[in-house]
Amino acid sequence: MRPDVSGNVAAVSSDHPLATAAGADVLKRGGNAIDAAVTMAAVLNVVRPHMNGVGGDMFMLYREAKTGKVYALNGSGGAGSKATPAFFAEKNMAAIPATGILSVSVPGAVRGWADALARFGTIKLSHALQPAIRYAREGFAVSNRLSSDINEELKKVSADPELARIFLVDGAAPKPGTLLMQVDLARSLELIAARGPDVFYKGELGEKIVAFIEKEGGLLVAADLAKHTSRWQDPIETTYHGNHVLAFPPNTQGVTLLQQLNLAELTELGAMGHNSADYIHTLVEGSKLAYADRDQFVADPAFAQVPLDRLLSKEYAKELRKKIAPTTAASGSFDSARDGNGDTIYLCVIDKDGNAVSWIQSLFASFGSGRMVPGTGITLHNRGSLYSLDAAHPNVLVPGKRPYHTLSPAMVLRPDRSLHMVVGTPGGDGQTQTITQVINNVMLFGMTPQQAIEAPRWRSYGRRLGVEPGVSDSVRAALTARGHTVVVQQPSAEFGGAQAIVVLPNGSKMVGSDFRREAYGIAW
Repeated sequence: MRPDVSGNVAAVSSDHPLATAAGADVLKRGGNAIDAAVTMAAVLNVVRPHMNGVGGDMFMLYREAKTGKVYALNGSGGAGSKATPAFFAEKNMAAIPATGILSVSVPGAVRGWADALARFGTIKLSHALQPAIRYAREGFAVSNRLSSDINEELKKVSADPELARIFLVDGAAPKPGTLLMQVDLARSLELIAARGPDVFYKGELGEKIVAFIEKEGGLLVAADLAKHTSRWQDPIETTYHGNHVLAFPPNTQGVTLLQQLNLAELTELGAMGHNSADYIHTLVEGSKLAYADRDQFVADPAFAQVPLDRLLSKEYAKELRKKIAPTTAASGSFDSARDGNGDTIYLCVIDKDGNAVSWIQSLFASFGSGRMVPGTGITLHNRGSLYSLDAAHPNVLVPGKRPYHTLSPAMVLRPDRSLHMVVGTPGGDGQTQTITQVINNVMLFGMTPQQAIEAPRWRSYGRRLGVEPGVSDSVRAALTARGHTVVVQQPSAEFGGAQAIVVLPNGSKMVGSDFRREAYGIAW
C-alpha cells in the first residue's frame, strides 16, 4: 500500500505526519535522536489528543551509538496518597472504575520529556516544545481518522464540559478538514517551556490539576505530584535466532514480549510458512501462556518481586512449550488478553550518528479518564484503573506504586550488538503479538519493514482470534477446527499501529509505518 522508504543518513517515524515532519526538521537542523523524539512526542500530544499527552505516561529505550549501551527511561507515575483498596471497599466498589477521576494516577510524561533531554539531548525543552505550541495555538486540519475517533467517543467527550468545548462542534465530532485549535493547551505548553517541568509538578499547572482532582473527589494530592520522579532502568533482553531483543522491564509487559519470542524460537516457524495455520496456532498458544504469567507476576518492582530470571529463562520456555497442544486451542484460564485498541502513540528515530530511540506514550483509554482540567487543555489519563484490589496480587493498589502497563517499546540488536531494528506499536494487550509478527516478518520471512507492517495480521483475545481478510479461508477453517473462535476483522487500530526502522548491513535505514493508524515515516 505504501512504498519502502529508506535513506543513508537518518530516519524518523511517528503516529502522525506532522509529528514526523517536526522530528525530521530537528535532525536536519543538527539535533540528535532524543531532541527529535521529545519534539515529536510533544506534537503528538496536540495532533493525537485522545491518545496521549502531558496528562499521561511515557517509556523510552535509547541506544547511545558511541557506547552501544541501551538505557530505559520509565516515565510512568504512581498511585495517589488516597489510593488504597480500603478506599474502594468503603464505597462498596469491587474494582477501580475504568474511567473517571478515580482512575487517575500521577502523569509522568512531562518529567520524562525533560529528563530525556537533560541526560542525552542537545536542545532545551523550551525549544523542543515550540512546534507543539504552534499547532495547539494556530490549529491543524482534522483528519478523517481523528474525526472518526472523536465520533466513536462522543458520549465520553460530551460528558466532560472541557472536552466537549474543545473537541466538539455543535455537539458533534469536527468534520475532516476542520481547523482544531487548543489554545488552553498551548498556554500550558508555553508555561512548561518557560518554567520547566516543575511548573507541572510543583507550580501553577500542578496546583490546577490537584485542585480539580480534589474538587472531583479524586485520589491525588499536591505531594504526589511534587515527589514524582522518572526512573532510569536497564532494559531486559533475550536472544532470538542469534539476535538480541531488548524490551522494557516491569512495570510493563515487555517481559511478555520476550517470553513469546522465547517460545516462538522453539519451533521452526519459518518452515511452517507465513500466516499458515500451524504458524498462527503456535504463536497464539504461546501468547496465552505468556499472558498468564504476566497477569500473575508483572507489577512495579519497587513494591513486588517479579521473577524475571525465571520468566526469561530458555529452560522455562521449554517447560511452557510442553503445554502447547499442536492441534488444540487452550481455553479457560488462558483467556487473559483483553479487547481494545490501546489509545497510545509510538515513535522511533535513528539519527546521523546512529543514536536510536524507541518511544511510546499514552492516555490508556481514548481521552483517558474522560476528564480535562479546566482552563489547561490537559486530559488526565486513566492508568490507575489497572491496579488490582486483591491484597494478594503483586499489582495491588498502594500509594506511590506504579501500575502495570501494556506499553512495550522494543529494539533488536544483531549478534555483535550493532543496531538492527527499533520497533513498537500501540494496541493495548495486543502490542506484544503485533511486535512478534513484525519481527518475524523481517527476520524469518525476509520482508522489508513496510512489507512486514502491512502484512495481514491476527490478534488473539484469548478464546476469540481476530484475523484480517488476508489470512486465507483455508487457514481460517483449519484454525477453527483446532478450537479457535475465528472472527474476520477489517484492518484497524485493534491490530496495532506498528512502526519500525531497520538498519541494513550497509548502514542504510529503512522505515515501515502502519496504514492502520496515521503513522508516517521519513528517511534521507
